[in-house]
Amino acid sequence: WAPDLSYADGRFHLVFTDVKRYGQTTVDGASGASMRDFHNYWVTADRIDGPWSDPVYLNSSGFDPALFHDDDGTSWLVNMLWDHRPGRRRFAGIVIQEIDLATGTLSGERRLIFEGTALGFTEGPHIYKRDGWYHLLVAEGGTERSHAVVMARSRSLFGPYDVHPDGPVLTALGTDRTTADGVPTLQRTGHGDLVETPGGETWMVYLCGRPLPHGDCCVLGRETAIQRMIWGEDGWLRTADGHATPESEVALPGPTNQTPRPASEHSDFATTTTLPEVFQWLRTPYPDRLFSLDVRPGHLRLFGRETIGSHFTQALVARRQQAFRYEAETLVDFTPRHFQQAAGLVCYYNSTKFHYLHITAGDDGHRQIQILSAIPRETGSSLLTQPVRIEPGPIALKVAVNYDTLRFAYRVSDAGEWTWLPDILDASILSDEATLPGMPNFTGTFVGMACQDLSGAGHPADFAHFRYTEFDEA
Repeated sequence: WAPDLSYADGRFHLVFTDVKRYGQTTVDGASGASMRDFHNYWVTADRIDGPWSDPVYLNSSGFDPALFHDDDGTSWLVNMLWDHRPGRRRFAGIVIQEIDLATGTLSGERRLIFEGTALGFTEGPHIYKRDGWYHLLVAEGGTERSHAVVMARSRSLFGPYDVHPDGPVLTALGTDRTTADGVPTLQRTGHGDLVETPGGETWMVYLCGRPLPHGDCCVLGRETAIQRMIWGEDGWLRTADGHATPESEVALPGPTNQTPRPASEHSDFATTTTLPEVFQWLRTPYPDRLFSLDVRPGHLRLFGRETIGSHFTQALVARRQQAFRYEAETLVDFTPRHFQQAAGLVCYYNSTKFHYLHITAGDDGHRQIQILSAIPRETGSSLLTQPVRIEPGPIALKVAVNYDTLRFAYRVSDAGEWTWLPDILDASILSDEATLPGMPNFTGTFVGMACQDLSGAGHPADFAHFRYTEFDEA
């Protein structure tokens, strides 16, 4: 979670949280113990693009670590404090401890410097020093609609810290979710960090979400936004317009060298021996057991592993959904031997929320295609459509997403007309908001390729390409 990058003593420093257990309590509500495991680590590099050192363990007292490098040469680790005890505030405040940048060793007393405001859920701390003041920037309100950036300051690093007199520095709470034209606005804004340009301007980067125009679901997950800030004559930070609300568009301080992200991407596995950077896979840093670009040249081979809902070994390679309207397609060569083997095209949020168009085998041994969905909002947690028999050979699979609707299609080989399945599926369930109680809710939606073999034989599927095309919002 929440990596923090800083520069001191001629090196880059990155601290981050490795979450081992989250989203579970002994009983519902604050009356039960909430036992969770967060381990914080530190790595360094001479260059921002690495190579990075091996991780050094720091602590496990909470999450969202950050480093503050004071002008007296000392450096400090700050993080939120987690209180697991029954009846206590889970988010117990911000703690600080000195760190030796030569070894990563923590020393001295761990101090609680800020307990937070009435918004609660105090996390994501960053400290900045300006004109003799220590400014503490934190996230509060949780990652949903009440998310906010809150600032407090003190003449002493250890406090006490006085909260900004205007309230949150930035929040979307109480703002309209769409413009008059129906365009989604930035919501769920919080967890900010500051950067100063060479020209002396101050900008804040922060997390946000864009809900669907006709609902509250953020299928694109948590995104990153930027906004210009101004230090006032009273020494407090404010948005440039003074409104403390997010702006959907901002004017950058100068020309950029960045070209617009293309509206379509075609990954042809015949022209590469490494997986394109746009793709990700689940959990393991050792993907050789999940996929290969070498076994069958010209194809991405996925080895059938555990179920599409597994929390462990899944053969799933996917890229993020980055637009409300898009199409994706792939060509797969897969011959299942029995019903426990499947492969296909999946729209995936997590193990409890997905729509999966897959090829498998019926009891008669013939190939068939059908949709498996996990739908947390319905009484029945899953949907399995009636199978459609298909002939042998490579099959092209396609998905079309239009805001909150989703449809699948297929065709034999990679040419000819698409055959659309009749099912119109709810794409809004692939969102942070459509979450079962107690489950994490901030990953965002992916679309990609998957393969299962529940018999344990590792029966593979070969994918020739993957195409992703975005469309303008209508």
